[in-house]
Amino acid sequence: MSKTKPSGLIHYEILFIVPNKFTDDEAQKVFKKVGELITSLDGKLTLENYWGKKKFAYPINHEYYGYYGLYEFDLERTLIAKINDTLRLDKEVVRFLIVKKDVKSEEQIKKDKKIKEKIDSKKTEELKEKEEAKKETKKVSKKKESEKKIDLKTLDEKLDDVLNIDNLL
Repeated sequence: MSKTKPSGLIHYEILFIVPNKFTDDEAQKVFKKVGELITSLDGKLTLENYWGKKKFAYPINHEYYGYYGLYEFDLERTLIAKINDTLRLDKEVVRFLIVKKDVKSEEQIKKDKKIKEKIDSKKTEELKEKEEAKKETKKVSKKKESEKKIDLKTLDEKLDDVLNIDNLL
């Protein structure tokens, strides 16, 4: 039995960041350049997604913003090392990550949609319950405020009782 894995097309995803020192147009050119690198190695692009300028979670090389790009592609396992080496030496790409990604079947996509719909419906129910609770608390607070308001007549009577001189002596 061979210890090497069989060669063939495998589905990958690459996410990379172009530094903020470039303009948006230049960053899009770098984005296309990475796509051309993949296709030059006989890779088949299945998804192209340019996210644009985003803020970093932490500073990278004293910069706080960068341009994000995402590709999904099919490529032979042996050629990933070439992409990795090329991008590691490229000064136009600050960070990148290549991940092997499973291809979803139509059934899995339908299941994911159903799960997402259930989650969304639960979230909307929770929001409605919170709004109703807020309305109820507002009603209760208004009732308390109305109970706190005392007529001037009853207030005068209570003051007279307290200030009655006979009760004080």
